[in-house]
Amino acid sequence: MELKITTLDGKASGKIDVSDAIFGLEPRADLISRMVKYQLAKRRAGTHAVRNRSEINRTGAKLYKQKGTGRARHHSARAPQFRGGGRSFGPVVRDHAIELPKKVRALAMKHALSAKVKDGAMVIVDELTAKEPKTAALKTRLAKLGLKDALFIGGAELDTNFQLAARNIPGLDVLPVQGLNVYDILRRQTLVLTKAAIEAIEARFNGAAK
Repeated sequence: MELKITTLDGKASGKIDVSDAIFGLEPRADLISRMVKYQLAKRRAGTHAVRNRSEINRTGAKLYKQKGTGRARHHSARAPQFRGGGRSFGPVVRDHAIELPKKVRALAMKHALSAKVKDGAMVIVDELTAKEPKTAALKTRLAKLGLKDALFIGGAELDTNFQLAARNIPGLDVLPVQGLNVYDILRRQTLVLTKAAIEAIEARFNGAAK
């Protein structure tokens, strides 16, 4: 598959051949949905907790004798029915992560990339660089491409000036190619990849296939 390359100033900069096995698949919503659930579940802290009756600092002695008082047959004041007692069946610290095979995760990434290509929502640029870390100057350049809600994926190392200029623009995310993930691809309207990012992605998946 052949895709056009442009500059951040909106000028044509040639074409690039990309792998159909990565960017030319028929997107499967079920795979993408499974990957998003996997990512969101994994990032949950799971630190919510309450104290159960074994963690309450109260005496465990019986409140009063079993018979002859006319009252209910209670034992410890740490029981859940008493004010200040332990909570019954409350949340505990746990890991919310779910399992998803590595091959399924890799396939979901390919389908997410293919979905952007199919929707015409992927832009390939020659490089992500800026002469100065000026937000206003970068906004002017991006306006030529019509980019308002986009994820920018650069090479292994990002240009510092571009990062500094982009971080104050709402709706724009900038990540190195190592940080590329399905959830961030989907949460932004447009995916912007550099030539270096395309090469790294293809090298990653071609190496995994071997």
